[in-house]
Amino acid sequence: MIVVYWLEQDRAGVASARHASFASDRLGEALKFAETLRARRREGQGISHVAIQSELPESVGQAGVADPSKDYAHYKRRLDPSVPLGRASGSEPYRGEEG
Repeated sequence: MIVVYWLEQDRAGVASARHASFASDRLGEALKFAETLRARRREGQGISHVAIQSELPESVGQAGVADPSKDYAHYKRRLDPSVPLGRASGSEPYRGEEG
C-alpha cells in the first residue's frame, strides 16, 4: 500500500491530518496526487507537509531483523581495510598492532 499524507488548514487556521491510499502498483497515481496537493499549496491553499509513505509487501523484511543473532556480521564501514570482513558481531573490535 502507498499512502499520501498531508495537513490541510481550514479558514480558521486549524490544521487537520489527511491521507489518501493507493494500491502498491499505483505509485504513479500517488505521485501525481501529491503533486496536485503541492500545486494547491502554490496557489495559496492551506496545504502543507505532503509526504508519501509505502509499505510494499515484496519489500518488507521478515520479522525479527531488529534482533540479529550473535554470529551476524554486517559493517557499514571497515575499521581497518586489511582485516577481512566476516568477523562475528559479538567479537572484540580490532584494536590495531598495539591493541
